Amino acid sequence: SKYFELLNSANNIVSIGIGGSYEGTKLLIESFGNTKGNHIFITGSDPQEFLEKIHHLKSKETVFIVSSKSFKTEETIENLKSAISWSGDLERFIAITANKAEALKYKIKNIIEFDKEIGGRYSIWSNISIAADWEQNNESKKQFVLGGRQADIDIEKDADYLKFLKILSFSDIWLHNHKNKNSRAVLSYIWKYRSFPNYIQQLEMESLGKKYSKKSEFKRTGQIIFGGYGPTAQHSYFQLMHQGTQEICADIIVSKNNPNSMAFAQGVTQSKLLSNGAKDFLDSEERINGNVPVNLFTLYKEDPFTLGYLIATWEHRTYITAIMLGINAFDQFGVNAGKIYTKK
Repeated sequence: SKYFELLNSANNIVSIGIGGSYEGTKLLIESFGNTKGNHIFITGSDPQEFLEKIHHLKSKETVFIVSSKSFKTEETIENLKSAISWSGDLERFIAITANKAEALKYKIKNIIEFDKEIGGRYSIWSNISIAADWEQNNESKKQFVLGGRQADIDIEKDADYLKFLKILSFSDIWLHNHKNKNSRAVLSYIWKYRSFPNYIQQLEMESLGKKYSKKSEFKRTGQIIFGGYGPTAQHSYFQLMHQGTQEICADIIVSKNNPNSMAFAQGVTQSKLLSNGAKDFLDSEERINGNVPVNLFTLYKEDPFTLGYLIATWEHRTYITAIMLGINAFDQFGVNAGKIYTKK
């Protein structure tokens, strides 16, 4: 298509967007492998971010992808205005939006639409992630979507898969409401999936961060989700997890693609230490707590299909949790309030 021709003509792709318009695309590009050109993400409201990230680029070698469902998100629009002023060539802009009329106000001609019913944190499956399509000529994105589709099929037809999901969802609710474990660390020991915890943080905390239902027996809804790339996290906040006094649980993702790697050994070992604690080989002051509930996800491949299956599984987990809690996983009025009052 003309959009891919435009992207292929550029040495630099600059993606402007925030939230779901950023997290999903970034994760896909990292997991597929950035093989073409220089890809830069601009997300925030501080103009210094824009200036620092584009100062070394040449406008004739740069294409901007501006992603916004409403095309009214303040941070995105401010960065768009800066980009138009810097570039001077609207032919080198692609807008991805559910509000074409708003994008046309900025005289952008290259517009890709998606359905207005698609929420930002679920938009990874849509045209929002066109930049990832471009990186691998669309085949990786196709396999990613097929992985998600297979999870959708399995939740309807595979009793073992549904049981697995229920165990995840029900234990999340039980640990939060009855064991006072209000925080969960999501830790990826796979470099390609280093941004997976950030993606899951938005998925869960926007979907489940709601007031409790008066009809529900559960008064605590979504947990606090934090985390990151496991090998790095071990040298920062793992100390609190091992010997601190906070009530925490964890999801750890490892890959058996290379079972002899240090990353695999670290992920499995940390799962055991968090769960069981350790006393042998340690002095009394060195002993660790244990009794941290851990879900260990062992992936046998690190391909787009597997990532699609994993993300769709997490969406199912989140949705089942929302149903059990009696809340709506698809609204985000708190986010909207922040936008309204900032604008005022």
